[in-house]
Amino acid sequence: MNGYEKQVKELLLKHGYKLIRTGKGSHEIWASDNGDSVTVNHVCKSRHTANAIMKAANIKHRF
Repeated sequence: MNGYEKQVKELLLKHGYKLIRTGKGSHEIWASDNGDSVTVNHVCKSRHTANAIMKAANIKHRF
């Protein structure tokens, strides 16, 4: 696997997040029904970045 992008997106979908729009550069904005939003990078190769996205989304998962 080349990075954590696919795993991060699968977990976001599983926890009720949906892709809202693309952001600047290689980013996407994801939001949940309760209004929380997170930014996901297309080239999320670092587990630290993936963990930061999970923390921002209040998902108790660590890579």
